[in-house]
Amino acid sequence: MLVYAGSASKYLGLKLSKILNIEYVNVETRKFPDGELYIRVDKEPLNEKALIVQSMYKTPNDYLVEYLFLSKTLKELGAKEVIGVIPYFPYARQDSRFKPGEVVSLQVVVDLLEKMGTDKVITVDMHLHRVHDLNEISKIPFVNLSVMEDIGKFFMKKFGNEDTIVVGPDEEAEQWAKKVAYILNVQYTILEKTRLGDLEVKIEKVEKEDFKNKNVILIDDIISTGGTIEAAVKKVKAQGAEKVFVGCAHAILAQTAEYRIFRAGVEELVASDSIPSPYSVVSIAPVIADYIKKFLL
Repeated sequence: MLVYAGSASKYLGLKLSKILNIEYVNVETRKFPDGELYIRVDKEPLNEKALIVQSMYKTPNDYLVEYLFLSKTLKELGAKEVIGVIPYFPYARQDSRFKPGEVVSLQVVVDLLEKMGTDKVITVDMHLHRVHDLNEISKIPFVNLSVMEDIGKFFMKKFGNEDTIVVGPDEEAEQWAKKVAYILNVQYTILEKTRLGDLEVKIEKVEKEDFKNKNVILIDDIISTGGTIEAAVKKVKAQGAEKVFVGCAHAILAQTAEYRIFRAGVEELVASDSIPSPYSVVSIAPVIADYIKKFLL
């Protein structure tokens, strides 16, 4: 097996290669003056499995096209199998046609991966709603791993579980809040969210939990503009929370997200390195490497 990394995830690819003790192949990627991509790999994967590591965040179109070029090329160059490691998977929110004429973007991306030579895809804490498993809509196998247990372990080392409650800001976050709460051996609760627009949400409580004098850990899969977390922090603070921490798998942090989160009163933001940021203190590399060791090597 050889590891190739796109421009979005070179360091992550290097981490994986070191943990797995397999060769990391340099990928040269640059743009021509007109914006078109030039890609060249330093070693061809003849009769080898090729692992392509590429998270697709912030500029998903660029990273997706780069990945597709790599996938098709490695297959043409003799790869026995092309395995995509796409920790942050793009276009997952648009998994249905909500209004007439809309593009079902998730299905388009899944189809493109298959048609461009990818044989298997590994994702991390993917944002799935109506489609609960991509294997329902894909001809190639998908595996969705989770970094939430490791995020829970990070918080456990930080302050144990004394006077702590884990909170999901909406019903969709319950699956992640539950995993972190299990590691910490504490209770969790879920808030109710009503979206008012792309940037604003309204948060209400469903269960009557007492946050007074407790440390609250807000857990979600993605933080994009920070509106949901901001509203959730204000709600639990208003109900007596002592300190509020935030954990997420994918810290996109678009626009003024950091400002909104910390101004609302968050003590610390903990994220994985699926998307590089100053808050990427938990690595997804060990989780991915463990799966590869067990099932792909």
